[in-house]
Amino acid sequence: MSFKDRIDAGERLADSLERFRGQDVVVIALPRGGVDVALPVARRLGAPMTLLLVRKIGLPSQPELAMGAIVDGEKPITVRNESVIGFSGVGQAEFDAVARAELEEIHRRNRLYLGGRKPVPIEGRVAIVVDDGIATGATVRAALKGLKTRKPAKIVLAVPVASKDSLHMLEEDVDEVVALERLSALGAIGFSYLQFPQLSDADVIAALDEAEKAGRNA
Repeated sequence: MSFKDRIDAGERLADSLERFRGQDVVVIALPRGGVDVALPVARRLGAPMTLLLVRKIGLPSQPELAMGAIVDGEKPITVRNESVIGFSGVGQAEFDAVARAELEEIHRRNRLYLGGRKPVPIEGRVAIVVDDGIATGATVRAALKGLKTRKPAKIVLAVPVASKDSLHMLEEDVDEVVALERLSALGAIGFSYLQFPQLSDADVIAALDEAEKAGRNA
């Protein structure tokens, strides 16, 4: 299965989530890539959309390889990938330095994306967490651990594509998984999309604005 772009993936994902229409749902996007997938889902379900800010903690020598992740909150939560840390030889001080830098970026994005917006309540609601794909699952796992502290009634993880191993690891952190394509091995997520541009801060803000507009007109 290949998706034209993130919007196409979101429309197809929304087809699989129709049963949640009419329930007390909040759609939670993992930016940046998840926002364009989450927007069609929020529209279809008539649900508000918000963000959960999480950042990969990449190896200093190979930033794309996650040695952990950190998620925003009153008490930020850090998840360590001990296998990557072990073979890389990264020490605690080096790990903490990268984690601090990523937390600063989370705070910047929080001010930029959500500053001035009315908070979307999560407690007691069905939280549908949406991303554009899951390879290793490290950042998503941190996001889910942070989300649990906000006490949703149910957590549904919804993605267009993911590796089977990552979904197996994440199943214990959620009540339900909706994945359109489960691959035995997943390289770059972008290989599942015909068009997969990097999203900008402006793209995230535009998606949030569109979701708020749809909510007002619902």
